[in-house]
Amino acid sequence: MPSFEHEGSHIYYESHGEGFPVLAFAPGGMQSSIERWSRSIIKARELLERNFRVITLDQRNAGRSTAPITSEDGWHSYTKDHLALLDHLRIERCHLLGVCIGGAFSLSLIQAAPARVASAVLIQPIGDSGHNRSEFYALFDAWAAELPDERRPEPSALQAFRSRLYDGDFVFSVSRAFVRSCPVPLLVLLGNDVYHPPQVSREIVERAPNARLIEEWKEGAALREAERQIVAFLQEAS
Repeated sequence: MPSFEHEGSHIYYESHGEGFPVLAFAPGGMQSSIERWSRSIIKARELLERNFRVITLDQRNAGRSTAPITSEDGWHSYTKDHLALLDHLRIERCHLLGVCIGGAFSLSLIQAAPARVASAVLIQPIGDSGHNRSEFYALFDAWAAELPDERRPEPSALQAFRSRLYDGDFVFSVSRAFVRSCPVPLLVLLGNDVYHPPQVSREIVERAPNARLIEEWKEGAALREAERQIVAFLQEAS
């Protein structure tokens, strides 16, 4: 099984297709893993592998990936894994495609290493609606409750980790000021539920200097057109 070791983490990944690379982040919150693509409306591998090299992964402590958990963990911990994976695969520059929590992962990676990202597709990105923080805390707590005893840290470390992820606002992982100066093109597919507030999708597009929004995309002809636009957007930015 393809995997690599990084600062105590064991990260499982897969690579399919050929062409300009797309690093794809699955939905599922703290359980973001390759298996979760089967539940996604838009499936990265099936959509893109004919035209691109598609890299997917199990995020740390999800699926087949493991990592230490400390009170210092946060969005930057995942970003370090993502950059280490690109280094491991000797990929200097790629597109990003992130569903759900993958939007936050994508923006964090762009902020950390903008020169390594050609463009990003954010599909119903998570964010703060002003009244949904408890839902994200509950998702984190459910993930933490399922950790094996040998990997579960002290409660105080989990509390600090949860705070670093979800005590912020907007898209959680980066600030409004960063999105206002985001150096790469963004294609955003509108969210429409408690975890993916529509106002967050709209604000990303309003603030980013080079972004556009797809509002209708979840079924039928609208889904087929959205998929066509995703492929065209990535091809244009390659």
